[in-house]
Amino acid sequence: MRYILASGSPRRRELLGTLGFEFEIIPATGEEIIKSEVPSEVVVSLSGQKAKEIFHKVLRDNKDTLVVIGSDTVVSYREKILGKPKDKADAERMINDIAGNTHEVYTGVTVVYGNADEEKVFSFYECTKVRVYPMTKEEIEAYLDTDEPYDKAGAYGIQGLFGKYVEGIEGDYNCVVGLPIARLYREMKKHKLV
Repeated sequence: MRYILASGSPRRRELLGTLGFEFEIIPATGEEIIKSEVPSEVVVSLSGQKAKEIFHKVLRDNKDTLVVIGSDTVVSYREKILGKPKDKADAERMINDIAGNTHEVYTGVTVVYGNADEEKVFSFYECTKVRVYPMTKEEIEAYLDTDEPYDKAGAYGIQGLFGKYVEGIEGDYNCVVGLPIARLYREMKKHKLV
């Protein structure tokens, strides 16, 4: 089997590496089409778009059995999705919202597998609640002056500088990082892919 991660995220690459099989990285580049405002539906849909794009792109010139893993993560506060911030003001608004509050992080995973004769798909999502300590204006400003908030959903990375503001989580830590690896392993095992 030829395993492919349809993401360029170094965090997802590191997590998938813990499963112990060789895999390639071919990030999806297609336009993301969002047809819902429900976080769980959005992440499942986007992870599916990514996995299917790469499966069909690689399948064209390949006869192997492919296993393509797509993943997408969103941060949700009061049922509103917080994407990647557009600019510093947007990042500041997001951090102000989540500081001193609890929010949810949803990660959806889709695995498309098979060959030219047969294509199979399964998807799932995980949700983890994250509690953030109250932050002072100075702490928020100092955080916004780093590079960290600008390429991440919700304007923060739990495994980075922002970690010192996280009071606790309820659920899978790896879901917040971007790939709920234990659930992925169980699902792949169920479908005889590992």
